Amino acid sequence: MLSLIQRVSQAEVRVDGVVIGRIGPGLLALVGVEPGDGQAQVARMTERLLGYRVFPDAAGRMNCSLTETGGGLLLVSQFTLAADTRSGNRPGFSTAAPPDEAEQAFDRLVASCRARHPGVETGRFGAHMMVSLVNDGPVTFLLRA
Repeated sequence: MLSLIQRVSQAEVRVDGVVIGRIGPGLLALVGVEPGDGQAQVARMTERLLGYRVFPDAAGRMNCSLTETGGGLLLVSQFTLAADTRSGNRPGFSTAAPPDEAEQAFDRLVASCRARHPGVETGRFGAHMMVSLVNDGPVTFLLRA
């Protein structure tokens, strides 16, 4: 499981022109699921998303986590993150989990994050989504579980 996280001042996701998830200051996490990702990866990614220190402390240093700041978390499934891009000019998707497996893992991640943090929003698995954000910093990291 991997997540491309971006510290944002705001972010939202739309499906068919309707906003289905929106946060103010916090993290936008684009989540890719790889074959075999199970509960251990879900637990580890939950820890990383909620505990990764990317928010400024009083001195302006990245020392605070999402849990400490109470910011929002917008989780958006994005199978293209798990693509094989090592060669050629077209991505391969054999390195991404099959849709049913990926949806179950993504749903477990959402439930795990919601059990530990208020303000968790999501996109819609498998939908064509329009994601907009204002990256704060810019601050962007790729996390692996």
